[in-house]
Parts: sequence; C-alpha cells; structure tokens
Amino acid sequence: MGGRLARVFRTFNVESRAHREISKEKPTPAPRHPASRLDELAGHPEIQEEIYRKDDRLLTLLKDVYVESRDPPVRVKDGGGEHLPCKQEEKRLTKLGHLGELDVKKVPKGKISIVEALTLLNNHKLHPQIWTAEKIAVEYSLELKDVNSLLEFFIPFTVQEFPKETKKAI
Repeated sequence: MGGRLARVFRTFNVESRAHREISKEKPTPAPRHPASRLDELAGHPEIQEEIYRKDDRLLTLLKDVYVESRDPPVRVKDGGGEHLPCKQEEKRLTKLGHLGELDVKKVPKGKISIVEALTLLNNHKLHPQIWTAEKIAVEYSLELKDVNSLLEFFIPFTVQEFPKETKKAI
C-alpha cells in the first residue's frame, strides 16, 4: 500500500519537472585553482623550454634498450565440437558390510567409502594381528602411508556401560 502511494508522488507531474530542469541555464563551473592554469606556463618561457628540450643522456639510454617480441604459437582447432574422452578413473567394487544398502557401490581406486572406513577401523581394532596396515592397503587398494595415517589418527568409538554401583562413585 505504501509503495503505491510513494509511486503516485514520485510520478506526479514528472514530465513538466523534467522540462523545467532541462531548460535551466547551465551552472557556471567552479573556479579553478591558480596553480592548475596553463596560461601561466605561457608567461614563463624557461619552463616551456625545459619541457620541450631533449635530454641526450636519456636518449642514449633509450637507444640501448632492445625489445624482442614473439607471438605465441597459433593453436589449430580442428575437429569442430568433438571432445576427447577424459581419463577414466579406475573404479573398484566396495566391500559391503552390514550397511551395504546405505553405501555406494563403486569407488575410485585409492579411496574408500565411509562404511568401508568404519569397517576396516573396527576390524583393525578387534583383530590387529590379522588386519595389519599392509593387509588393509592390499585389500582396499590404498597406499600404505595413507593406511598408517588412518589407523593412527582415526579411532572408532567404544560404548562403555558402567554398573550402577560405580556410577554413583563417579
């Protein structure tokens, strides 16, 4: 509602107001600072002479400059809109655990899914002699240094339930 009312006042008599502004005399420009006037330079011939004088020392330095320019090689576009096939990532099927329906089915080699990460961390925690870093790297197509970092810095949660008697002591 307020927008409509504002628009009425904004567009009221707009054409005559525009004609009034256009027909006004142009405003006189502000006076310039005395230092910016060029006609003062005309009164000082020594300044004009200094401006137009050639400096031989600078000219010899300029003659010593050698610029070599080469055009970039021209790229030839042939084949129109054909696109070359991009590098296909080698994928592997995932090792599906008990959460198989929630997991992705294919992952690139050198990567693992969340479910696989949780599974391998849990397997290593429960049976560290069987699930060594080397075996995990071979099983999941990973690099050994990545597996060592994974086993060192990521630990799965363990749920501990305290008996009621010790709960009060805590």
